[in-house]
Amino acid sequence: MHNHGDGTRRKQRFQERLEVLRESTLHQRVKQHLPTGRWTRRHWIHASLFTTIGVMVATIVPGFSNAIQPQSAVDGRATLALSLPSLSQAQLEGVAGDSWQIVRVKPGQTLGAIFEELDIPAATMHVLLEDKEAKASLTRLKPGTELAFDLPVSGELRTLRYDRDPQHRIELSVEGDKVTERVIERETTTRTVVLSGKVGRSLNRSARKAGLTAANINSLTDDIFKYDIDFNSDLAPDDRFSVVVEQTWREGELISTSPVQAATFTVDGKLHSGFRFARPGGKPEYFTAAGRPLKKSFIRMPIPYARLSSKFGARRHPVLGSMRMHKGVDYAAGTGTPIMAAGDARVQFAGWQNGYGRVVILDHGRGHTTLYGHMSRLGKIKVGQRIAQGTVIGYVGSTGMATGPHLHYEFRVNGVHRNPLSVTMPPPEPLSGAQLASYRTYTANALARIRTVENIIYADVAPAVPTTEDKPATQVAAAPAKPAKSKAKKG
Repeated sequence: MHNHGDGTRRKQRFQERLEVLRESTLHQRVKQHLPTGRWTRRHWIHASLFTTIGVMVATIVPGFSNAIQPQSAVDGRATLALSLPSLSQAQLEGVAGDSWQIVRVKPGQTLGAIFEELDIPAATMHVLLEDKEAKASLTRLKPGTELAFDLPVSGELRTLRYDRDPQHRIELSVEGDKVTERVIERETTTRTVVLSGKVGRSLNRSARKAGLTAANINSLTDDIFKYDIDFNSDLAPDDRFSVVVEQTWREGELISTSPVQAATFTVDGKLHSGFRFARPGGKPEYFTAAGRPLKKSFIRMPIPYARLSSKFGARRHPVLGSMRMHKGVDYAAGTGTPIMAAGDARVQFAGWQNGYGRVVILDHGRGHTTLYGHMSRLGKIKVGQRIAQGTVIGYVGSTGMATGPHLHYEFRVNGVHRNPLSVTMPPPEPLSGAQLASYRTYTANALARIRTVENIIYADVAPAVPTTEDKPATQVAAAPAKPAKSKAKKG
């Protein structure tokens, strides 16, 4: 306190000296230049100049002196008392709904951590979690989930609010050990839209700009067109895409986008198309306009990031040293590299088998089987289980007769070994009968939407030429071209 008082007095004395100096300077300058008789033009100029200087000194000096603040003897920092705005009467009286605090869940953050951060007692959280539905929602929080807390001045939680699903908001009001639940209906609107754009410098950037989600983009590159388009080398800036999705909106905010319902990709003037459709009792798949599955029956290489180390045919066995028929192909890869099922199948065998070491045999139907040998360990599969193409069935190893970690892969047709690299893979089963008729009606509507939008956006571009697989039995007439104005049209 003593140091603070000394600093205040020094500041006052400094201001007084500056004021005296300013007044003295002004009086002396003006006195020296006062005329004894009638003022000339020079006298008026000098008087104006001194007046301007006086105003500037009067303005700058106080600000400069105020900038020199007394230093605290404790940490060398200046302190300044500020008056805080007074609380509203509603906040002072604790009116419900006046003190909402919004929290977005961070990655790895738990409900307990959020309560601790807001200084809400753990006992209050346990009271809320006694509600089974609330416990199911609040104990599995995803990053980005929004929680709202009504916290009055007293600091006691009044209400917790969260969204159970896009259509329902839950408010849990707390009064002691009693929790009251209120369900609020929230109106949503779902619209079918066509999102279109050109590849430009980056397909990912252009697709996101058009409105596609990361999952939609992955569907284009990994599910629909990966067998027909090499996205690393085939694309040009003027190649274009159009995608049909369903968007769900709530109170003017886009809250979700469906999987891709239909898509076209024009590459070098050729049109590729894919449509999402589910066979009766089956999962949704993507088909060409002609009704053939886009997913091939078999993957040629059921292992990522591998090098072909041994081909199919006669060779000298690396362990036995004798000439023997190599009934498959070998892919060299590091131990632990995942191995995928080459096609949809039923697990026929999974375990140890002589020189194959740990091995899995898959039955794909119609007499086709595949074998995967020398695994370090098996995947989460069991005999008799039906699995989808791409399912991880095991991991690369060197069990059995092997000189190093690799995958031994065999392809058999009715028990006869075939070269996996050259065998003609059986085509997937196309749609037929009533399924095909229903599918054609669906694709006709989807194509009509896409072509209407593309004729508006790309009016000056020549129409794409469908590939053989993209020519449906019934062609859809394109809408007349209109001037290009927008990049998305709502259906």
